[in-house]
Amino acid sequence: MSTPPFAACADATALAQFASDVQYYLTQDPRQLPSRYLYDALGSALFEAICRLPWYRITRAEERLLVRHGADVLRAARPTTIVELGSGSGEKLRLLIGADDAAAHSIDVHVVDVSSSALDASARALQSFAHVRVIPHQTAYEDGLGDGLRARTDTDRALVVFLGSNIGNYDPPGANAFLSALRRQLRIGDALLLGVDLVKPEATLRLAYDDPLGVTAAFNRNLLVRINRELAGDFDVTQFAHQAVWNAEASRVEMHLVAQSAQQIHVRGADIAFAMQGGDRIWTESSYKYRTGDVIRLIERAGFSPLMQWIDHDDQFALSLVEAR
Repeated sequence: MSTPPFAACADATALAQFASDVQYYLTQDPRQLPSRYLYDALGSALFEAICRLPWYRITRAEERLLVRHGADVLRAARPTTIVELGSGSGEKLRLLIGADDAAAHSIDVHVVDVSSSALDASARALQSFAHVRVIPHQTAYEDGLGDGLRARTDTDRALVVFLGSNIGNYDPPGANAFLSALRRQLRIGDALLLGVDLVKPEATLRLAYDDPLGVTAAFNRNLLVRINRELAGDFDVTQFAHQAVWNAEASRVEMHLVAQSAQQIHVRGADIAFAMQGGDRIWTESSYKYRTGDVIRLIERAGFSPLMQWIDHDDQFALSLVEAR
């Protein structure tokens, strides 16, 4: 049985963008791939498994803070519209909305994610709230935020939720640019709930991003599986090792795929071909870690004023509620 030139994709525009990005980033020095492409259906499922691992503490720390302080967030922000960027399973949003039993007024909840399976999971997680209407947006953060805010009235108050330390996937200039662009879409008085992972011992970070069960390694290598499937690539996935490195000077964890042997690679759907030698790397993700003072400076530079900040000292995680000024 013959295979098609590259796998069919429900969204031709998204596939074309994927091909363009793969072509561009794999010809950079160093070779790299945008981390957002880690999250196809399988990648999203693997990431949810990572969040359950004992060595990956971000999720549990953030959930503890949401349970303890979610009611404070809702009472301070008083949202009629909530937009979550990178909704994942929807579990954190469920904890937040369920934290204040008194807040039973009607809320439009817009969940934004590049993964359709994540959007489906979010809708299921929130279906028990009768006062919540869930509107999914399978798109990039900026576009989904604009779509979610466009329909609100002059009196509606918005709360944007950006959790999981996803801001850490941006380098410092990129994080500032992203939050500044987000601020420009908000009105004065709208709120942002930001979850940020803090600096912790290197051994702890390495276990979080290179777990003994190999789930994170599978998550990382699945990006090559996706390229092979959707763009007719011929990566030998078995010949790439997962590597997580703590770059203390840049305050980031880096994830790489390291070639274990020489190979000639073709990605027909992206119209590229190149050689890799044993030891050559593809940089797939950066996860920047912050100190509490860095978080405050980051949000203030982007045009927000801090309202409340809570720290999980056991696992070094910060949850900040800030207001557009």
